[in-house]
Amino acid sequence: MPDFDLADFDLAVIGGGINGTGIARDAAGRGLRVVLVEQHDLASGTSSASSKLIHGGLRYLEHCEFGLVRAALAEREILLRAAPHLIRPLRFVLPINPARRAALLVRTGLFLYDRMGQRKLLPASRQLDLMTDRAGQPLRTLFQRGYEYSDCFGDDARLVVLNALDAAERGASIRTRTRCIRADRADVWRLVLNAHGRRDAVTARVLVNAAGASVEFVAETALRQQSAQSHLRLDQGSHIVVRRLYDHDRAYILQAKDRRVVFAIPFERDFTLIGTTDRSFSGNPATVAATGEEIEYLCGVLNEYFRASITASDVVWAYAGVRALYDDGAGKQQDIGREYKLILDERFGVAPLLTVYGGKITTYRRLAEEALDRLAHFFPPLSRWTAGSPLPGGDFQYDGIEALIERTLERWPFLTKEHARRLAHAYGTRIENVLQDATALDDLGRRFGSDLTAAEVRHLMHKEWAETADDVLWRRSKLGLRLSVAQRDALDEFMAKART
Repeated sequence: MPDFDLADFDLAVIGGGINGTGIARDAAGRGLRVVLVEQHDLASGTSSASSKLIHGGLRYLEHCEFGLVRAALAEREILLRAAPHLIRPLRFVLPINPARRAALLVRTGLFLYDRMGQRKLLPASRQLDLMTDRAGQPLRTLFQRGYEYSDCFGDDARLVVLNALDAAERGASIRTRTRCIRADRADVWRLVLNAHGRRDAVTARVLVNAAGASVEFVAETALRQQSAQSHLRLDQGSHIVVRRLYDHDRAYILQAKDRRVVFAIPFERDFTLIGTTDRSFSGNPATVAATGEEIEYLCGVLNEYFRASITASDVVWAYAGVRALYDDGAGKQQDIGREYKLILDERFGVAPLLTVYGGKITTYRRLAEEALDRLAHFFPPLSRWTAGSPLPGGDFQYDGIEALIERTLERWPFLTKEHARRLAHAYGTRIENVLQDATALDDLGRRFGSDLTAAEVRHLMHKEWAETADDVLWRRSKLGLRLSVAQRDALDEFMAKART
């Protein structure tokens, strides 16, 4: 029998997206020694390029993915309780378009959606008269009836960061900007790592490949595994952001001609987020970008429903991500499900390998829990724990964000309400870690634009692994929408000096 005590870690995870950080958090909370390696920043890939929805996936009912929808709906309220600062309830308006789906079909789908989800916190669906309801005002007058239902909206990239932070506070080693260049498999795994040009090696009893769209690239290069058939299908999904299109706080779900749906969602107070597309992708996932064709498609779907039309010139930000789906070769490409797949390779005499395919932001916690359950026989008995445990800063009531904002303004009255709101949504009850004993705005140091201060930047660098302006402006926040190029450059320069 191998002497597992000689390994540096019980579990090594490759991949700093939502699945990798979720697994690291769950494992660390079960008392395992965990190391996570990510070659770029946390959430630098698909996990920061989603539609930002915590949802069951209403349209998946049409593909009979009832298990996926049921599981995702159950997770919806678990995550709302765990991170009420990052995740909020959101009502979605679905205008009836008989040319796309009959009203009876929509009503039946919503009936199932309401009853499959173990819904306790969120209100049920209802019918709308769009001629009198405020939600009908931005729409073209030919849409007279609709339905409204509940899902949630969240900050995907910060959700990743907070999972990593919780894992680290429970003892995990989180190594960003660290690439696994080789993993040798014997009775334990020996990982050769490269961080900023410096090599290091660690050993682990079990290895998890959670590299997302790069999962098979990691398998072929670092793990040196050769497979006769690829099981990875890459799909590109793109989004656009435009100036705010309407003045209420509900989202829209719009039925497109190709039977897909496109969301229009209130975003960062002054903007509207529109997405997503679905097209096959090949090549390096790091190079993915929204195409002109996709931008025109999203504008076209929105223009079919809204009175005010938009064009590519109205887009203030566009982003794209690559979904990593498990393809078993059965059926048509469009019929490939969105459920994740965990493949455990365990052989006598060598350390086990768990490979993660697919997954959604909404089901990451369940995926992590199942991954640890699959690996349970390699470790002492360990209990599940994440379903009832808040993420950092989330230890308050699911509907208590306004009260938290008011307490923040009482403690730090020099903040504007919008500044306090942004900080409360980002840090929750841990806002004190950023503001500390400041009694005036000047105490927070240099201002880089909008309400971003040196105190917050230093916090993100020291506690949340931020190293560049992009890390701060597009993943730890969305302040990139508000800062000029010159302000971004100044922030990058400040952070470069602070790292030395």
